[in-house]
Amino acid sequence: MMKDKKYLLIPGPTPVPPRVIEAMSRPIIGHRSAEFQTLMERVTGKLKKVFQTENHVLIMGSSGTGGLETAVANLVNAGDKVLALSCGKFGERFAELARIYGAEVDFVDFGWGYDIDLRVVEKKLAADPNIKVVFATQNETSTGVQNDIEGLGKIVAQHQAVLVVDAVSGLAAIDLKTDEWHVDVVVSGSQKALMLPPGLAFISVSDKAWEKIEKNTSPKYYFDLLKARKSIAKWNTAYTTPVSMVYGLEAALDMILEEGLENVFARHKLLAKATRAAIQGLGLELLAPDECASMAVTAVQSPMVVDADTLRKVLLRDYGVTFAGGQDIMKGKIFRIAHMGYADKFDVITAIAALEMALGKVGYKAELGAGVREAQMVFVGGEHA
Repeated sequence: MMKDKKYLLIPGPTPVPPRVIEAMSRPIIGHRSAEFQTLMERVTGKLKKVFQTENHVLIMGSSGTGGLETAVANLVNAGDKVLALSCGKFGERFAELARIYGAEVDFVDFGWGYDIDLRVVEKKLAADPNIKVVFATQNETSTGVQNDIEGLGKIVAQHQAVLVVDAVSGLAAIDLKTDEWHVDVVVSGSQKALMLPPGLAFISVSDKAWEKIEKNTSPKYYFDLLKARKSIAKWNTAYTTPVSMVYGLEAALDMILEEGLENVFARHKLLAKATRAAIQGLGLELLAPDECASMAVTAVQSPMVVDADTLRKVLLRDYGVTFAGGQDIMKGKIFRIAHMGYADKFDVITAIAALEMALGKVGYKAELGAGVREAQMVFVGGEHA
């Protein structure tokens, strides 16, 4: 085999399209120049379309976690009551951040592999009118679960609390109507469905959230959203912008908008459906049930004959295919196949074909072609739908 031929199927960083790489190779311009201001104005307008919002959308040189910390640092004062909703590793991260900033955290763990129960949220908010912020994750990549953000938004909108959603891995893969669904703060990152390398975070902020931000007294410097808002009024950022990444961002946004948001969501849904059908065709068990399964990543329970990390090593060593492993309590128990961003039908076919061969090498009896056939059937049905 060609040893340098690799297939990256993890939920970030994801493969970067040649069109984006080409855009990022343009000569650097001054980040305080008029030319850059024009670029920022153009890119911000396109970003708002993907966020489906008329609110401010701010661009930061940061990882997705930096974006999450920005939301917490600007909304949480020491002693504030917050509600953190978790169904995996990244829901836990919001709670950890809120505690660091001195919040009184009501942490609700719905369990790994399950989604948020909206009835619990409704009861929590009704019982405590002093809750200032509700934190939730749109797409929990650690478990392959996606949450009902529309339903959550309806509940929180009736309360004085603001809703903050981690859409780092969900934006541009799963529908998120920021304004229509009453989501006050949405955080996303560059290296997932937005098809860029790591390095940018994005955050949209509603008027309701700005009111709380303007009264916030938590210490911050680089992550100060008031500074960011002041800078974006001049189509700039408060600190040095990763210029090449912004070039790439525009190229990625153009690809998404040319395909059309609804078509992008439909593509991700089809890839997820095919992946799940293929896994079941191989007799393997999925972690998340169908009703809350992610359209961006599929979590699979490893067969009893081998732990997931051993299987992943075989996939990489023999076939150049990289799946993600389980995190925390799921380490060694699951593997995760991403199908987000710059992904199509043959990424899924490749993933499943390699998985079939690797399973045989670790002692799990799987019929070669059984999973691929199930995925193909879904794709053929999708073409004829």
